[in-house]
Amino acid sequence: MTTLVEAPAASERTTVNRPPSRRTDPNHRRAPRWMIYTPLALYLLFTLVPFYWILLFSLRPAGSTSVIPWPITFEHYKTVWDGAGFAVFFKNSVVIALFTLFGTTILSLLGGYALARFRFRGRGAFMVMTLCTQFIPGAMMLIPLFDIFRTIGLINTPWSIVVADTVFGLPLSLIMMAGFIRNIPIELEEASWVDGCGRLRGFLTVVLPLLRPGMVAISSFAFIGSWNNFLFALMFLNDQDQFTIPVGLSYMLGEYSVDFGALAAGGVVAVVPVVLVFAYVQKFLVQGLSAGAVKG
Repeated sequence: MTTLVEAPAASERTTVNRPPSRRTDPNHRRAPRWMIYTPLALYLLFTLVPFYWILLFSLRPAGSTSVIPWPITFEHYKTVWDGAGFAVFFKNSVVIALFTLFGTTILSLLGGYALARFRFRGRGAFMVMTLCTQFIPGAMMLIPLFDIFRTIGLINTPWSIVVADTVFGLPLSLIMMAGFIRNIPIELEEASWVDGCGRLRGFLTVVLPLLRPGMVAISSFAFIGSWNNFLFALMFLNDQDQFTIPVGLSYMLGEYSVDFGALAAGGVVAVVPVVLVFAYVQKFLVQGLSAGAVKG
């Protein structure tokens, strides 16, 4: 005989007390809009005014004191690009930055994979020592590096800057890449091994596509660091045909006079590639930094 159990009445049913959301909570108060937008506006003003000032000096005629670049002139850019040799400086900076980018990215991929996937004695000590190298200023290594590069014949060549920038940018890139790879489940690689892939092929077909945000983040830091590097280029390059943009800008400062219009135009030429790179990779950059910040 089946016994029917009567369902409890609606008034007798237990209800789950959930905390009120911010939209329904009458005690929750939103911060006034001026408290949010005022600091942001001040920070934006503090950031953009120097850029506008450089752009103003580069576009207004020489001797003008107007705060609006009118009439607009491009004579300063012509002077910098043709007369001051910035076309050569720009090409040298692009070549050095690209080689540094590729070298740093490839070496960080290989080293980061080893740190993330292999267990070996001294791995922790190696990572600590790698991080400690970031506390060594580049100026302390100028004399040893200069002596080494002079011995092997790299002085006054772009390869000296590429090697120095790669070596000093590699430790941080190595640790970041190890964090990116550690966040990728090892089971994905093991599944590829079961399907017949070797370790190298599994890395290239499974892990590498998932590392695209991290690779973009590391490549961006390597490119920007090499593009803005001044100390190594000043010390290791002697011929004007080998100068980079930062060194070329420093030579535009005369002892008794300065052409501020040409100097500002050179600054714009130096800033524009960096802005374009970050505008293109900002989406991948945030994803990469977020992925590397999570401990797997």
